[in-house]
Amino acid sequence: MAQNPPAPGQGGPPQGQRGPRKPTEVMPFEEYDPKSMLVVPEHPVLKAKYPFVDVHHHPQSKTQADVDALVKDMDGINLQVMVDLSGGFGDRLKQNVEIYQSRYKDRFVIFTNFDFKDIDSPDYSAKVAKQIEDDYKAGARGLKIFKNFGMDLKDKNGNRIHTDDPRFDAAFEACGRLGMPVLIHTAEPQAFFQPIDKHNERWLELQQFPARARPPERYPDWQTLMNEQWAMFKRHPKTKFISAHMSWLGSDLGHLAKLMDEIPNMYTEIGAVLYDIGRQPRAAHAFFVKYQDRIFFGKDAWEPRDPIEYQTYFRVLETNDEYFDYYRKRHAFWKMYGIGLPDDVLKKIYYKNALKLIPSINANQFPK
Repeated sequence: MAQNPPAPGQGGPPQGQRGPRKPTEVMPFEEYDPKSMLVVPEHPVLKAKYPFVDVHHHPQSKTQADVDALVKDMDGINLQVMVDLSGGFGDRLKQNVEIYQSRYKDRFVIFTNFDFKDIDSPDYSAKVAKQIEDDYKAGARGLKIFKNFGMDLKDKNGNRIHTDDPRFDAAFEACGRLGMPVLIHTAEPQAFFQPIDKHNERWLELQQFPARARPPERYPDWQTLMNEQWAMFKRHPKTKFISAHMSWLGSDLGHLAKLMDEIPNMYTEIGAVLYDIGRQPRAAHAFFVKYQDRIFFGKDAWEPRDPIEYQTYFRVLETNDEYFDYYRKRHAFWKMYGIGLPDDVLKKIYYKNALKLIPSINANQFPK
């Protein structure tokens, strides 16, 4: 027997309305981009509160006109000093010193890089130490070590060169003697070493960039690589090391704090890890306050025509805003929160710590 439809409010849709609409197709996760309906106070920061030093940058200027345009963009966000970590060595280093510092001597600091040529030579250790000394004389004021060191660099027999390989000891000692900080990128985010499955936080990024994965059949595990870095720091207590990207421990600040306590010559910077800082505002605030003398501002990129990435950093560091967008979904599909650093801490992160570690920076460009 046919039954009458339920009355409105008695289990069916209201009269004149249809029931729930069924999707005609499955939406790929990459396309899902919901707009928050949360209404909260917003305080976007378009320009840093204080002039700052970016200790982690790779500028690509080739001509004086490029550098002029770059400086104009720097001025727009209060970026006073940029550290070029891709300075090269030898003649290339001299060229970079010339192109960036000929007109803007106080706005750029150039770091040298290791020359790995003849790494199997018996006298390589002495040669690479001399390279550091020569590059210092040519204008380099720090050493940057790229992520191939420890992961991909191999000797003539195909053996991996470990991050704590003793053939580099003389070079690190030279850096300490010359007052050149060493900014080193070791390994990658921990998620890149994990299975690419539904539990992996960086699944989307690894789908878009499969080559970023670090499978165990090709690479040592994350802990092995980082242990080598930290052991090397301990072996050279007179050399100042900046462990890039918060040592990939932005998601485990307790572990990072333990390391900072154990290794007094270890510093860190926040390049490309804002997604971890901005999702734990109370813990991050406490960490930054406790280690305020050993953290540097770094970005690890430059988008001269679109400063939104820097502005997201400013907003996280300077405000107490809640639930605002990160700038790159593949890094963080979650929202950011400001950690509201006090001015005295903010000044240290933005410039005071860099003035202490890189004494070649002209301090007169910054507030006292």
